[in-house]
Amino acid sequence: MVPLSRAGSLGAALLIGVASSHPAIAQSSAPPVAVPTPARALLVLSKTDRTLSIVDPTTLAVVWRVPVGPDPHEVIASADGRVAYVSNYGFGAYNTITPVDLIAQQALPAIDLGPLHGPHGLAVADGKIWFTAEGAKAIGRYDPAPHAVDWVLGTGQDRTHMLVVSADGKRVVTSNVSSATVTIAEPRSGPAPPGAASGVDWTETVVPVGRGAEGIDVSPDGREAWVANAQDGTISVIDLTRKVVVQTLAADVRGANRLKFTPDGALVFVSTLGGPDVTVLRAAARAVVKRVPVGRGAAGIVMQPDGARAYVACTPDDSVAVMDVRSLMVVARIGAGGRPDGLAWAVRP
Repeated sequence: MVPLSRAGSLGAALLIGVASSHPAIAQSSAPPVAVPTPARALLVLSKTDRTLSIVDPTTLAVVWRVPVGPDPHEVIASADGRVAYVSNYGFGAYNTITPVDLIAQQALPAIDLGPLHGPHGLAVADGKIWFTAEGAKAIGRYDPAPHAVDWVLGTGQDRTHMLVVSADGKRVVTSNVSSATVTIAEPRSGPAPPGAASGVDWTETVVPVGRGAEGIDVSPDGREAWVANAQDGTISVIDLTRKVVVQTLAADVRGANRLKFTPDGALVFVSTLGGPDVTVLRAAARAVVKRVPVGRGAAGIVMQPDGARAYVACTPDDSVAVMDVRSLMVVARIGAGGRPDGLAWAVRP
């Protein structure tokens, strides 16, 4: 049974078929690959080629490219680094997530999300895959063990697009582009209020931010969420304890697409499809440190786990910029298909 939240815009019909089993994600019986996937790999989506590139971060060479279905936008890797998950978005037209076996270097049967259309943002937490379903104004959670969506939460917000989930799965923060809001969802503490429907065990706080809220991240200490507002060119800083905006930064990031903290929480990188630079801010000072030229625009950002490098998808230029975090300079470029977008890091123990 998939619990439905008090944000009841989904309706009971949304649950039909969602919790049914999906094809098992089994280890492939394909012959050994020519060049094995490295234990630490960079994953790059190409929207034009509809592929996931597996990149060796040491040589910056593409090891293999895997077809991943229509309109791939975001990618995430499982905690053990063996499986990648790709959202097939289509501005609400599609309803699948494509798993990729990173060891066998091949796509697995797509996960059918039923009425949960428009999957976009992805996160891994508590052993499960969390996703936004923009077309359904919802957040969902897929459990790879039974191969089923086991939880759905309606947001009631327009274009619930990106999400960040705490490691224990006890807090979900989403950016809602067209509603100009951020949703903070947490399990309810204490007994449910009188008259509440069965299974209502999450609370949601909707925080107004700037127009076009899209790129979002939570500071490594879990205290703040920063959201880039594409239409306003501002960044909203949210205190996650008080659940209020405590500061709005005039960062001049119109067209902002993604926002990421460095692993130590010291710097914040913001990409924009509306200009040539990646904007870097110092988190403590809440001020711009540098604007780094990367090309004609940028989208996805991922941080190397040791914090030494940032990788930025330069979508209009068909390349991924490799940035040295210490010098804040582009030191290399990766060709991994046309119109790169979503990026992720896969690490096998």
